[in-house]
Amino acid sequence: MKNVIVGTAGHIDHGKTTLIKALTGTDTDRLLEEKKRGITIDLGFTHFDLPSGRRAGIIDVPGHEKFIKNMLAGVGGIDIVLLVIAADEGFMPQTQEHLDILTILEVKKGIIVLTKVDLVDPEWLSLVQEEIREKVKDTFLRDAPMLAVSSTQGQGLKELVERIDFYTEETEEKNTSIPFRLPVDRVFTMSGFGTVITGTLIEGSVHEGDQMTIYPQELTAKVRNLHVHGKKVESAYAGQRVAINLSGVKKEDILRGNVAAEQNSMKETMMLDVKLNMLKHAERIIDNRDRLRLYHGTAEVLCRVVLLDREEIKPGESCYAQLRLEESIVAKRGDHFVIRFYSPMETLGGGVILEPNPIKHKRFKADTLEELKVKEEGSPEQILEKVILRFNDAFANIGFYATQTGLSENTILAIVDKLTEKGIIRKFSGTVPVHIDYLTKLEDSIIKVLQNYHNSNPLKIGMGKEELRNKLKIKIKGKLYDELLEHFENNQIIRLHNNFTALADFEVKYSPEQLVILEEIDRLYLEREFQTPAPEDFLNSKKNEQKYREVLEALIEKKQLIKINEDILLHVENYEKAKEMLKQFIKENGQITLSEFRDLIHTTRKYALPLIENFDQNKITKRIDEKRVLY
Repeated sequence: MKNVIVGTAGHIDHGKTTLIKALTGTDTDRLLEEKKRGITIDLGFTHFDLPSGRRAGIIDVPGHEKFIKNMLAGVGGIDIVLLVIAADEGFMPQTQEHLDILTILEVKKGIIVLTKVDLVDPEWLSLVQEEIREKVKDTFLRDAPMLAVSSTQGQGLKELVERIDFYTEETEEKNTSIPFRLPVDRVFTMSGFGTVITGTLIEGSVHEGDQMTIYPQELTAKVRNLHVHGKKVESAYAGQRVAINLSGVKKEDILRGNVAAEQNSMKETMMLDVKLNMLKHAERIIDNRDRLRLYHGTAEVLCRVVLLDREEIKPGESCYAQLRLEESIVAKRGDHFVIRFYSPMETLGGGVILEPNPIKHKRFKADTLEELKVKEEGSPEQILEKVILRFNDAFANIGFYATQTGLSENTILAIVDKLTEKGIIRKFSGTVPVHIDYLTKLEDSIIKVLQNYHNSNPLKIGMGKEELRNKLKIKIKGKLYDELLEHFENNQIIRLHNNFTALADFEVKYSPEQLVILEEIDRLYLEREFQTPAPEDFLNSKKNEQKYREVLEALIEKKQLIKINEDILLHVENYEKAKEMLKQFIKENGQITLSEFRDLIHTTRKYALPLIENFDQNKITKRIDEKRVLY
């Protein structure tokens, strides 16, 4: 069933809370101070059933200008707004500010509700209606129904409920297939249950037993149970007001403005690239680097605005900007935000987030402005390509890009397949898209790193894979890293040998002097078979020890000499010879003892024991009591 959130907006004492009580039977003023003062201070929540059988959640927001930040924390998830205007007072300052905020946040549907109509005569009511139509003519409410009601007398309530029900049918279905996200608007402790958070589930679905992360602190918590509209449920879906009982976190660890979301689905940020829109009737301009208040989701943070293409922005103007935050938040591309002046607190405008995790931009850069234009106006294909380029070094998967772009995973998969066919994207591990431009840059870096390594280590067959990864500062490892290296090997950029990497055309080249040393070492270890000299003893016997050491280490690296332990090296031919003799003996006799192996290869226990243990480690043999059998 479709889930819908209805919210109120309007000036203080225009009857928002009374209207909700008339519709639902619930008084949403829950704080003692609210009862005493007769005004709504913080958010109130309830629900009611519509004639169609749908159940709508309701958010009651405060109307007083002092509590605008509380109002902003509640309106982010609203589908249908009731702009409440008292007929005896008409359009007031907070009516305008609330309407501005709703317009900035791109609320799509609304109903203008004229309350207290029992207190005015028809002529006055007509004048108020004309004034309101003039005020809303350039907003999303220009064609909205305007209903006259009396919450105390019941006039117009039935028609209002029917209109809300009609609008819920038209409301767009929320996406429940993407990772869930819930901006926290309340956190409290309930006796016998522990920590509880509430909020409007704006995306995805959450289930009892799920693991989640509280951002930006990145606290891990588990869902103990869920409540929707006061009833325990196993799952909650986008568009519902949800109370989540958590284990693993304390009330003190969580604040309004935090975000509860699927693990690894969000990334904290201290900067946002945005399209900034100033209200036409704002009473001041914004200068570059002004300090502002940013409202996003349920969060309020201070920020500096960096105007990327001008020195100031005037009322009614728009521009690209970077917001540099004083506290970290999490956000997604396409999220809306509101900005207010630092002091005095006036709503100035807002806009949409184009890049939630940007790099720090220099001003007046044409390529930066062009990229932001693509992110604002481009097709899903163009936007995804830009975002992939931005996050390539993270080697992120499809789910991550769904979070960053606001596109569904199926849409992203289809675009990635299309870009792959065009040769723009290369897929790794099936779900990790990497842009060809990034791979080209990475190729250049690999060539540079390995060339420097070969120049410094001409006798080594290559750089260790882990050392290369660290030099390149690549964040991935395991199968994904191996697949990346295989990509460059297939393109004949590098050559892989065991755990080493080298440029494809690199060959170890010995000087004439080194070749003489190589032949000496090779002959010595081949002839001595299974009673070879300890490497350090051999090297210490040489005057030019360092030159011998370099060649010896090169032979070990290329596996011409097999290192059994620190004191024993065997020529690869002798190592393979011992292995074959051992296997043949066991095939004929079923097993072998250490002493039998010692005699078989004509050596001493000093050499036989480490060698047969090496075969155990390499799964050639398996020890059972004091005997070995084939693995």
